[in-house]
Amino acid sequence: MTSSSRIASNLLGLVGATAGAILGYYTFGWIYHHRFYGMMIPGAMLGLGCGLLARHPSTLRGVACAIAALGLGLFIEWRFFPFIDDPGFRYFLSNITELNTITLLMIPGGAFFAYLFGKDCAAAYFGSIRAA
Repeated sequence: MTSSSRIASNLLGLVGATAGAILGYYTFGWIYHHRFYGMMIPGAMLGLGCGLLARHPSTLRGVACAIAALGLGLFIEWRFFPFIDDPGFRYFLSNITELNTITLLMIPGGAFFAYLFGKDCAAAYFGSIRAA
């Protein structure tokens, strides 16, 4: 694969990751309004979107997806459940250890799935996608 096609593949992965993150955010909100807690979903969808559009496997891209999924998970947790004392994001980050244990496990769990899905391309699982 040439370097220009790798750049195009990574840009497609970025587009997919962005779409997956947005879809994951709204899916979490929908699930939460039905009284469920699915904090792994946004991170996993970010990685899945990246992997579906990327055309080559890349461990570095998987790591980037995991880091982005950690940030997305923290943002969503703050957005839906801010601290009562101070609803600011800076205060939230400085008091992250006060979150529930399940939350502290699910956010990195979503990042783990983002890594797994983001490092590989969909062609590894489904075969190459070609126009007929």
